[in-house]
Amino acid sequence: MTLSPPRASSYCRILGLIAASIVLPNPSAGAQDILPRATPESVGVSTERLQRIHEAVQRQIDDHKISGAVTLVARRGFVVHLEAHGVRNVETKAPMTVDTIFKMASCSKPVTAVAVLMLVEEGKIRLNDPVSRFIPEFRDMKVAVAKEGSTEIELVKADREITVRDLLTHTSGLLTGGPGMKTPKGGDYWPKAEDTLATAAPRFAQFPLDFQPGTKWNYSPIAGIDTLARIVEVASGQTFDLFVRTHLFEPLGMKDTAFVVPDSRKDRMATVYRKTDKGLEPNPNDLVFARSYPSGAAGLYSTAADYFRFGQMLLNGGRSDGGQVLCPRSVALMSTNEVGDLFHNVIGRGEGMGFGFAVEIVQDPIAIGTYRSAGSFGWDGAFGTHFFVDPQEQLVAVLLIQTSNGRAMHPDFETAVMQSLVETER
Repeated sequence: MTLSPPRASSYCRILGLIAASIVLPNPSAGAQDILPRATPESVGVSTERLQRIHEAVQRQIDDHKISGAVTLVARRGFVVHLEAHGVRNVETKAPMTVDTIFKMASCSKPVTAVAVLMLVEEGKIRLNDPVSRFIPEFRDMKVAVAKEGSTEIELVKADREITVRDLLTHTSGLLTGGPGMKTPKGGDYWPKAEDTLATAAPRFAQFPLDFQPGTKWNYSPIAGIDTLARIVEVASGQTFDLFVRTHLFEPLGMKDTAFVVPDSRKDRMATVYRKTDKGLEPNPNDLVFARSYPSGAAGLYSTAADYFRFGQMLLNGGRSDGGQVLCPRSVALMSTNEVGDLFHNVIGRGEGMGFGFAVEIVQDPIAIGTYRSAGSFGWDGAFGTHFFVDPQEQLVAVLLIQTSNGRAMHPDFETAVMQSLVETER
């Protein structure tokens, strides 16, 4: 019997396994950033085409829209691109480095979702549990609605209690910027210097909901996910920061991810900017939380290498070198559209998008006009942090920026990443 020679793609896969069997440090990275590396071609990526990521970022730098960025691309479990661009501080001209620490803002939210799912797996939380099971103040919530033909707001009884699932999917109506925040009920909900999650979450419940639970999708930027962080504390018996550090960050090797940056690492932090007519200026509204308040909604600091480890765990179905963090079913639930068509045409998204547990999901790439695959999922933060996981192409991509208008370049980054794939999985 004569055996047919293997296809060229098979050779690429074999070479990829050989190349990736050696863990190589990036020359400019610290010991904490040693990552599994492979040559791009060994995993079906073009070295030449990867240069377009730098070109996309450099255009933004040249236009004075961002100060700099760190970009990372990994395929089949191996990093093929990790690059620092521009500076992390415009005034001092300190260069961006691959181990620069970024304020992750809302990229904290998927981490909180994973913490909740860990406790769902342990049987300590159920997705359909009412929030009042853990925080009694959420019982008997009211909904703020506009009186017909009037600008006045009236309060009506909620059709049902808000649930853990509602908070995970932003369908709770809790402090989403709607009519509930315009009523005399409650007060200033923003976390204060003396707050903990235990003191802040009950205050969130003083506000009426902006709509009946489960009937709309509207982003709850702080309160919804921070309420989940408090639920993690109640269910686990640990503070939220301790829970995620011991159950997630340490098993994944995320050594630079925390709610407070140690003094010894502050020189690695990127400055948060905003674009003005005069150019980039330090942003005074840079989401600083008290040390006592580990915000699961927006409080994390991290690096590209660390957040890659988080994304790769999700791509691996919950598995990491530190063990099985989640079961594959939990990751599948997290990355499945949970809201029907409620996420269509909101916050700038089109009709081809869905929403799972703290992540958006590409359902129809053609309708969206994206190079990402159907089933790709991820999220972003207020200062330009962005990641996505593409299970079909076995890919994780991370873009870290610290400018309030940084989201404008996300589509260009995504296209630059996906066009670099010269060997597809289908």
